Amino acid sequence: MSYSLKQTRRFSRAYKKLHDNVIADVDEATDVVAADPTVGERKKGDLADLFVYKFRSQNQLYLLGYTADDEVHLIYLEAVGPHENFYRDLERS
Repeated sequence: MSYSLKQTRRFSRAYKKLHDNVIADVDEATDVVAADPTVGERKKGDLADLFVYKFRSQNQLYLLGYTADDEVHLIYLEAVGPHENFYRDLERS
């Protein structure tokens, strides 16, 4: 059963700034995550509730951070962006 997706404010702001060809790859990544939320890697420490799905777009590694609520079959898309400073920016907020 596929999960529903809900964007957080941080995700939607970062999503709007991406180029069209990267947006298409992000949409594919969200479809993969919606089909199987365990496909991402669970983080440790301060970000213990976060899963991160890694994908490539335009020869650059992008990360899709999300949390899953199994009871209501909902995935919260937390953040998206290139690997550089991804975790640092997440920990700050």
